[in-house]
Amino acid sequence: MSTPSEEKPRISDADMLARFRNSKKRPPCSETLGMELLDVHQDEMTIRMGFDVSPSFANPTGAVQGGFLTAMLDEAMSTCVIIASNITMTAPTLELKTSFMRPLFPGRAEVVAKIIKFGKSTAFMEGELFDPDGKLVAKASATAAPKAFKRF
Repeated sequence: MSTPSEEKPRISDADMLARFRNSKKRPPCSETLGMELLDVHQDEMTIRMGFDVSPSFANPTGAVQGGFLTAMLDEAMSTCVIIASNITMTAPTLELKTSFMRPLFPGRAEVVAKIIKFGKSTAFMEGELFDPDGKLVAKASATAAPKAFKRF
């Protein structure tokens, strides 16, 4: 399966993971969500991402509010596109659907994101969010419009 980024040499999965982990230019939203890239599989166009979920994300029942769960899924799916493009494109989300299966409470969570199809103008993605026990909390599907990073 090819991606639109074949013009510059692709780095190894381990180097890609290190590049993201050592980046000094992490977006504030990634920091807010407590995001950590855990695993990269470029050939399969999948990633695994961990989140340290803040108690400030909890609703009155103590569970994490669904918008934060959706934000974690969106973060992982978009990052998956950025990595699949060999860091040549961003991935603005066009649409997103989230289904919630069970509550998540503050602490640790993980998302596995994958690209279903990476076309010239759209990318179709899926993500699954798991609690610390590995139970499925939420699942999302999304469509993004990959755009070349603008150099300023």
